[in-house]
Amino acid sequence: MSEQPPTGSATTGQPGPSRAGAVRPLVMWAQRRAHLLPAPARRGLGQLARTLIHDRGAAAPEADWRVPLVAGGTGDIEDLGPTAEPPARDVPNARAKPATVRRCAVVTGPDKGGAEEFAAFLARRLPERGIETVFVRAADTADDDPLLRTLAAAGVPTVTALPGDQRWLRTVDPDVVSAHCAPDWALDAVAAAGVPWVETLHGMHAFMHPHTWPGERERARRVTAQVAVSDLVRRQYLAVNPDYPADRVVTVPNGVDLDRAPRVDRTLARRALGLTDEFLFVSLARYSLQKNTYGLVSAFAEVAAAHPGTHLLVAGHTDDGPYTQQIMRLARSLPAADRIHLRALCRNPSGLLAAADAFVLDSYFEGWSLASMQAMAAGLPVVLSDVGGAREQLGPDGAWGHLVGNPGGDPSRIGWAEIGATRFRTQVNRAELVAAMSAVVRDRAAWADRREELAERGRTRFPADACLRRHADVLLGYARPGSGSQLVQ
Repeated sequence: MSEQPPTGSATTGQPGPSRAGAVRPLVMWAQRRAHLLPAPARRGLGQLARTLIHDRGAAAPEADWRVPLVAGGTGDIEDLGPTAEPPARDVPNARAKPATVRRCAVVTGPDKGGAEEFAAFLARRLPERGIETVFVRAADTADDDPLLRTLAAAGVPTVTALPGDQRWLRTVDPDVVSAHCAPDWALDAVAAAGVPWVETLHGMHAFMHPHTWPGERERARRVTAQVAVSDLVRRQYLAVNPDYPADRVVTVPNGVDLDRAPRVDRTLARRALGLTDEFLFVSLARYSLQKNTYGLVSAFAEVAAAHPGTHLLVAGHTDDGPYTQQIMRLARSLPAADRIHLRALCRNPSGLLAAADAFVLDSYFEGWSLASMQAMAAGLPVVLSDVGGAREQLGPDGAWGHLVGNPGGDPSRIGWAEIGATRFRTQVNRAELVAAMSAVVRDRAAWADRREELAERGRTRFPADACLRRHADVLLGYARPGSGSQLVQ
């Protein structure tokens, strides 16, 4: 039987906590039926939902990590430190003073996530390759940013760039720019100054609608070179922009930054969350359409019904308020509601991975997931949908877990139209996802026996030093002449 519209205060006008609170159930119901509408109408409904649903009275994922998942936990997961100091790195050519690019600006936009995390990694470690580095946050406002404080405390010079104010460019005076989801006004300023702009393609989300393609082809004329984080992303980009020189789009997979993936004592981590014999799936993911958390929670209901004692924990930023409300409504409605834990970002993701038995990510698209690599470095089996980087990370033999189909169909053709039409429906990969998660639960003992072996291999398969070296190679190769182009060996 089809889902009926809600009744009560939402439709009868009974007083409630707020006008938005009164109409929220009806708008949410309409969103879940939006697949029956053409794409323009879906977009209009989405804008209406953002206006009416996203108010201060709306519930949000639990942000207090002192509250354990299961009663009786110690609630100190964010306070748990690493079991040991991370291994010392071999800093290349530390004694010699290599020829350097005088300065590289690592420029990011205001969005939080893996792109910003990776940009911070480059800002911290490019000096090891002889590249003087400044981290530039390009945003519309000069809001206080915890990441800037963290980098500054680590000795990384930081600058905030604002639209229309080019003092940052004169102050930094870079010889090359490494850009990570940076705004177009920053590109315009850098290109006008004649500074090479090397852009890292962390994914294709900005180009997933055909109406963006002509603009990207024009914009890319000002982009000196591009670094794609996976072969799928490279192929997708060149399909969108076939006029861009293919030899200036190189693939450099992200590496595992061991500084950001310390080992945490598993016993203490599970005790903090209140876990004893429960099986815990963890998904470190923003609450956004990209990550498809609604589809994951819906599929987990089947896994939970077949495997009592299995829990799902999702932890991340809320990027899309109305979509997050849909996820929370769904979770509350399921028989396994007490085993579905929707949480805000955790300051200690390594602690969550230590407590977990498996990692799962059912995204519509990725460039190259850092979260799944951190899970592998923790020794976890992973279940990944077919997105950028998933095949490379999992390998051909299933030694690291399970690859399942993309929830939107063909991953090379996924776009916002497909995502909008399937986000609240039973998705094409559901049976495969349920089977893969169930298989991991059934094989719990075998995966547990291999945990230390997988952790050791996971921490060395995609070394951060190799990723750093290749990015440095590209930056040095495109830096302005005369600034020093010798690659540090």
